[in-house]
Amino acid sequence: MKKNIENKIKLHGFNNLTKTLSFNMYDICYAKSSEDREAYISYIDEQYNADRLTQILTNVTEIIGANILNIAKQDYDPQGASVTILICEDPIEKEFKDSYEKETPGPLPETVVAHLDKSHITVHTYPEYHPDEGICTFRADIDVSTCGMISPLKALNYLIHSFEADIMTMDYRVRGFTRDITGRKLFIDHNINSIQNYIPNEVKNMYNMIDVNVYQENIFHTKCKLKQFDLDNYLFGYSKKDLTPRKRQRITHRVKKEMDEIFYGRNISETN
Repeated sequence: MKKNIENKIKLHGFNNLTKTLSFNMYDICYAKSSEDREAYISYIDEQYNADRLTQILTNVTEIIGANILNIAKQDYDPQGASVTILICEDPIEKEFKDSYEKETPGPLPETVVAHLDKSHITVHTYPEYHPDEGICTFRADIDVSTCGMISPLKALNYLIHSFEADIMTMDYRVRGFTRDITGRKLFIDHNINSIQNYIPNEVKNMYNMIDVNVYQENIFHTKCKLKQFDLDNYLFGYSKKDLTPRKRQRITHRVKKEMDEIFYGRNISETN
């Protein structure tokens, strides 16, 4: 059962709750030759290099109203990149306060609205490909961890719009406790029923979505798989008109199998 958290709780000292959002996205494509697969990896490394990822995380920092203390970024050889940003609080703007007590999608970067302290944001990328089946997969893992009043779920809307994801998995957890002025422990300070409530309807309509929530432990999990499938969106360097009907069918099967395995978290045998 969802906890009923009263608004305007008076706390003793600073809010010590730690709220962590893990956002994982996957992009899948098919490249017909080893040269094409290497070209896809190079393309992804260029599109999501450390500089671009730093800009994305900087926008997240602005959305949650924080100050940047330090940035560490690295492009890796042969592929992938990482960025870590340490951040500290800015005072929350009064006119936006109420929106952060509700389960609603957060703003996009042009609106700076929130507050946090002693926190960090990280991203790591993982481009890779199947050794002999032509499937290429790009994964990006982003963690937004905050202490204080605001939930990092308010950054989720912008993160979704920053990546063209075929699969998304999102985890949110509230850890630790804070105290009210009587000394009573509070293990969560806001109502939450589902991560889906922080995702705009136009995005939710694009995905099949599954929730796995453990309310008594303040753990929330949502995963999403794109509904619409057009093979042209999954071919790197050419289009489906260049393929025979049989080849289209075979590639479609491989791509959909890859998506299903990631979405359900298990390998699928060809007999299934």
